[in-house]
Amino acid sequence: MRSTTPASRRQIRLIPLVAATYFMVSGGPYGIEDILGGAGYARAILILLLLPLLWSLPTALMIGELAAAIPAEGGFYVWVRRGLGPFWGYQESWLSLTASVFDMALYPSIFVLYLGKFSPALTAGPRAYLWSLAVVVLCCFWNLLGAPEVGNDSVWLFALLLAPFAVFVVLGFWHGFTVHPILHRGRTGAAPGSPLGLSTAILVALWNYMGWDNASTIAREVENPQRNYPRAMIGAAVLTAFTYVLPLAAMAIAGLSPEGFSTGSWAVVAASLGGSWLSLAVISGGILCGVGMFNALMMSYTRLPIAMAADGLLPQVLLRRNRRGVPWVSVFACGLGWALALSLPFERLISIDLILYGTSLILEFLALIALRLREPDLPRPFHAGSFAFACLLGASPTVLIAYALYASRAETLGDPGTVLARVSSPLFAAAVALLGPLLYGMTLVLARRKTATANGDR
Repeated sequence: MRSTTPASRRQIRLIPLVAATYFMVSGGPYGIEDILGGAGYARAILILLLLPLLWSLPTALMIGELAAAIPAEGGFYVWVRRGLGPFWGYQESWLSLTASVFDMALYPSIFVLYLGKFSPALTAGPRAYLWSLAVVVLCCFWNLLGAPEVGNDSVWLFALLLAPFAVFVVLGFWHGFTVHPILHRGRTGAAPGSPLGLSTAILVALWNYMGWDNASTIAREVENPQRNYPRAMIGAAVLTAFTYVLPLAAMAIAGLSPEGFSTGSWAVVAASLGGSWLSLAVISGGILCGVGMFNALMMSYTRLPIAMAADGLLPQVLLRRNRRGVPWVSVFACGLGWALALSLPFERLISIDLILYGTSLILEFLALIALRLREPDLPRPFHAGSFAFACLLGASPTVLIAYALYASRAETLGDPGTVLARVSSPLFAAAVALLGPLLYGMTLVLARRKTATANGDR
C-alpha cells in the first residue's frame, strides 16, 4: 500500500502517545461501576487484575511487534492485509468501523450523564441529544488541529481527569485506616458471585480493557514508532490497571458499601469521602472522560477510511487533507455517521461491540503469525517472543471473546415487550460481520467496471 501521509513537522511523542492510548482504552475509572455492582469488591478487583494479564498484555505485545515492524497509516488494517491478504484486510477494517458505531455512541452519553449531575435541567428532553451532538462537532474541529495536538491535549486531560481520583484514593485509605479499620462488607443489587452479575461484570471489564490497537492507525504521525509504540502499550496498560483497581480498593478499605453501585455512582461515593467539592470534581472528570475518549478515538478511526481509499476500496475524496495533514473529509464523514447513531440505544449493546471488535482482534493475532511465516526477515525492532510464544499469544483473548459470545447468547436488542426484543444481539452482530464479505465483493465488481470503462474510453 502506498503512503498517503505527507512529511509532518510535528509528531506525537511518547508521553502524549501514552495519554492518547489511555483515552482510547480507558478514560479513567468511569465505566467500571457495573463491574463492582455485578461482582462485589473481591471479585471485581480480581477481574480487573487478571484481565490485564489475559487480555491486555497479549494484545499489547502483539501490537508492539506489528506497530514497530510496520508503522503504517491504517495500522491494524495494513497488518492484516499484508499478512492475510486483501479480503481479510477489508474485513478487519469493516469489523472495526462497524464496532466503532456502537462504541462511539457511548462516550457522548457519558458526557451527558455527568453533565446532568450538575443540573438535570441541562440535559432534560432533547437537550441530551444536542449536547451529545455538540461533543461530536467539537471533536471534529479539535481533530482538524492534527494528531500531535490531540496527543498533547490528552496529557492535560489525563491529569485533570485523574486528579480528583488521586484525592479520592488518598481519602479512602486514610478514612479506612483511621475511621473504619474494619471493612464493612456490603452487598450489591446483584449478589456478588451470582452467574448473571458475574457474567455482566466480566463483559463490562472486557469492554473497559479493549482498544489497544486503536493507536496503531496513526503510526506515521508518531515520533520514532519502532521505539515508542511498545513502550506506550505497556505504559498505558499499567496505568489503566492501576486507575481501575486503586479507587475500588480505596472504597473497600474505607468501608463504603457497594450497594446499588452503578454508572454515575462515583459522584455519590466521592461526596461521602470528601464532600460536595470532591463530588463536583469527579463529575467534572466524567465530562472530560466523555470528550477525551471520543476525541482520541476519532483520531484513530478516521485514519482507516483513508488507508482503504489509498488501496482503491473507498472513494478517493477521502484522501483529501488540510494543511496540517489531517484527513478532513474522513473526519467529517465519520463524524456524520456517529452523529446519526447518537439517538440509538447502544449503551446496552456492549456485547455487540465486543463481538465485532473481538473478531477483528483475532484477525490481528493471526496476522502476527502469518507475517512471522511469510516475512521472517522483516525487521522487528520489538520481538514478542519466539514463534511458539507468538502463536499462543492470542489464546487467552480468543477464549475471552468466546466467553463474551456465550454470556450474551440470551441478550436482545430491545426491552421485553418491544419488537427488538425478538432480535438476538449475537445474531445481529454476526449479520453485521457477514455484510463485510458481501460489500467486499461489490467493491471488487465496481472497481472492475470502472477499470473496464476507463480502458474503453482510451
